Amino acid sequence: MTVRSTLLALVLFASSPATAATGQIADSIYLGGPILTMDDRQPRAEAVAIAAGRIIGIGSRAEIERTHRAAHTTMRDLQGHALLPAFFDAHSHFSMVGLQAISANLLPPPDGPGSSIADLQTALREHLAAHPEAREMNLLIGFNYDDSQLAEKRHPTRQELDAVATDVPIVAIHQSGHLGVYNSLALKQAGIDSTTPNPEGGVIIREADGVTPNGVMEENAHIATLIKLIPRFTAAQHADMLNRAQQIYLANGFTTVQEGRASADTVVGMQQAAEANLLKLDLVIYPDLEQTLDDPVLNGPLMSVDYRNHLRLGGVKLTFDGSPQGKTAWFTEPYVQPPEHEQAGYRGRPIFADDAVPLAMMRKAYANGWQLLIHTNGDAAIDQMIRLVRMAQPGNPLSSGPRTVMIHGQYLRADQIPQLKALGIFPSLYPMHTFYWGDWHRTSVAGPERAAFISPTRSVQDAGMTFSIHSDAPVIFPDSMRLLHSAVNRVTRSGYVLGPDQRLDVETALKAMTLWPAWQHFEGDSKGSISSGKLADLIILDRDPTVVVKEDLLTLRVLETIKEGQTLYRSEER
Repeated sequence: MTVRSTLLALVLFASSPATAATGQIADSIYLGGPILTMDDRQPRAEAVAIAAGRIIGIGSRAEIERTHRAAHTTMRDLQGHALLPAFFDAHSHFSMVGLQAISANLLPPPDGPGSSIADLQTALREHLAAHPEAREMNLLIGFNYDDSQLAEKRHPTRQELDAVATDVPIVAIHQSGHLGVYNSLALKQAGIDSTTPNPEGGVIIREADGVTPNGVMEENAHIATLIKLIPRFTAAQHADMLNRAQQIYLANGFTTVQEGRASADTVVGMQQAAEANLLKLDLVIYPDLEQTLDDPVLNGPLMSVDYRNHLRLGGVKLTFDGSPQGKTAWFTEPYVQPPEHEQAGYRGRPIFADDAVPLAMMRKAYANGWQLLIHTNGDAAIDQMIRLVRMAQPGNPLSSGPRTVMIHGQYLRADQIPQLKALGIFPSLYPMHTFYWGDWHRTSVAGPERAAFISPTRSVQDAGMTFSIHSDAPVIFPDSMRLLHSAVNRVTRSGYVLGPDQRLDVETALKAMTLWPAWQHFEGDSKGSISSGKLADLIILDRDPTVVVKEDLLTLRVLETIKEGQTLYRSEER
């Protein structure tokens, strides 16, 4: 048996047997189509029985009907469609997806109109005209412009946002989430002017005079300013955003979702939503440790592997660098084309220049048993993570370990992979970048050779490691089929195959969206596969993804999303 198969057998599949005790009667039985279980002990089945929100039997149609069918059992005929375990969101920002849903869409094609600065201005003007609540909230938000896809190949400026409106603050948020552009009124209301220094871990981009802010702010400068300007939403507004976000995820087959960098206010808001029974899917929150280090919520009952009204805290989050597409990720080698305000040889920068600062926080996290997510995109940031985990992590991580998670790891080097494995660091990788920014990575960020190894899923797999893949929504729309397609094909916008040796087969990519992220979140015993005893969190796809031509995976559709046996989403087109 290989190291990989041993790991899977001993760790991931040590749950209850494939079929349950004889005689338990099912509320419903699914049959009549391909059933993909993600359980290596029984990869396929003809029928699945469900009772009280859990799976009670998997097997042949005759066996399941004989053992679990009664007069009141509902027979669900799949009509040739495929049944799979529901998708488990490995990393995204749930609350920001809700905010995105009520904001101007600045995404570039194929997801939005943002091909030029003029297009961004038009989208903002149209949104302002159609949504008077933006003036009521005293903030017009545009989401996900991408300078790499703009005709001008640059960020807009405060003056270009002033051309949209000068009587309401405006922020255009970069698709990475790590940058933002603010109009003059927004800067004024946030107290940003020529005398404002750069905050630690952030940069206020200046005009030609070297002092006047041009509207663009990076990393902590952007985050701090956005926090100042975001309004206090009413209960009704908050509920509307939450519901919109849930519907987006459910329509894409996700029943467990991550809030991957929450503020203290976000935690409070989600607690209130849970207490009001507004959550339909399961939400796992990871507060930003730097912001919430001394917040009592980190030691409260929400920090648990158990959900309360579909909500729990899963651990905490630290961010070590920025984004490669925004050119704020921290590299050991220079960017091919540095940002216009930087010099040749620019390698990005760390969020924490002093190791002592994150080290103290990491030690506190480990001492309290909090799972730690660490955002690292550039290889220098990954070096810092490895160095600090080695110093901070107690005991043997391969036995009972804290299951530290590397978020993104886009520029993970080959020599860093065995170090992750030795430290028990779980990689949550980001192959969707191959489509959205693959060409940008090749030509402007890192060059062809380094870009071909971004999100090296196959190399991690070949090293005998399990991993997950994610959308990082709202950075990228949480399109589950785009996520699957990108991991399997790694095709850029221009049609170039970026790193063909890193492509995954469909079955592995599906496990990286179901079984393995469930294990990542300490939920492998209840989610991630169609196995007896696990929750009946399921999706129905219009076709079996393992028999679809891999180039056509994008055409697959989620027909139904089921949480604990209850249908929460059903497509109108069956």
